[in-house]
Amino acid sequence: AQCCTVVFIGLFFTRFWLISVLYTAWWFLDREKPSKGGRRIHFLRNSIVWRYMRDYFPITLVKTAELDPRQNYLMGFHPHGVLAAGAFLNFCTEASGFSTLFPGITPHLMMLSLWFRVPFFRDYLMSGGLVSSDKESASYVLRKPEGGNVLAIIVGGAQEALDARPGSYTLLLKNRKGFVRLAIQNGTPLVPVFSFGENDLFQQVRNPKGSWLRQLQHRLQQIMGISLPLFHARGIFQYSFGLMPYRRPVCTVVGKPIPVQKKHKPSEEEVDQVHQKYLQELSELFEEHKAKYNIPEDRHLEFI
Repeated sequence: AQCCTVVFIGLFFTRFWLISVLYTAWWFLDREKPSKGGRRIHFLRNSIVWRYMRDYFPITLVKTAELDPRQNYLMGFHPHGVLAAGAFLNFCTEASGFSTLFPGITPHLMMLSLWFRVPFFRDYLMSGGLVSSDKESASYVLRKPEGGNVLAIIVGGAQEALDARPGSYTLLLKNRKGFVRLAIQNGTPLVPVFSFGENDLFQQVRNPKGSWLRQLQHRLQQIMGISLPLFHARGIFQYSFGLMPYRRPVCTVVGKPIPVQKKHKPSEEEVDQVHQKYLQELSELFEEHKAKYNIPEDRHLEFI
């Protein structure tokens, strides 16, 4: 993102200044596109680069139920991890075979709106199927009458990333109900998704709640909208220290759809009821598959 900004500004001071001028005009005309379903480029989604990235960990996508291409769906992705590698690779590329597993379904992954304000970078993000994380953007995807669309939301968001470390199964979900309300308003089935191994890719500097580091991170998140976890893992040519993620398998398991009855103005009780059902289905998904991924029998999901 920083490089794109530097290039955009730097071009103004070269003989190629017209590129930035024309892009500015295009940017203005195209400013609402991230909230209108984005603009995916299948050539980039199918790039061999993503297959190399998939094999590095490796990352796999597992289907447990069919999705009807005549219906739209809202997927809740858990956990965020440090960089949400599983969410990006599975929903923004074809490396793990999303279109083969779910024929007729088009995935859209929500991302903080501020990233779509970065010149050139915004177009790269949209090429993979990323859309801005606002209600207008979500409703646009979920209300497409022809169906066959999935809106994936990393529910824990930037705040959950601050608790991402190996062996952690804590999800910031107990009071996150906006996505449930959105599903009810649009009559969209909810699909729980758990990405086993997502939290194992990086170590994070200890930052317990109440510590000066956590307070600083929380303050910066309030100001900038993004969290800044202090993470480390391995280097390129050595395994002791660096910013490269560990080569540990990530398996993203897509659960079965939870039917939702459409209601324009659901009550708090109705939202709570569907939210509780979602927590139950997500827990059952975790319990059913955890043994395959070497998670101890006594470890369970914790919602905060």
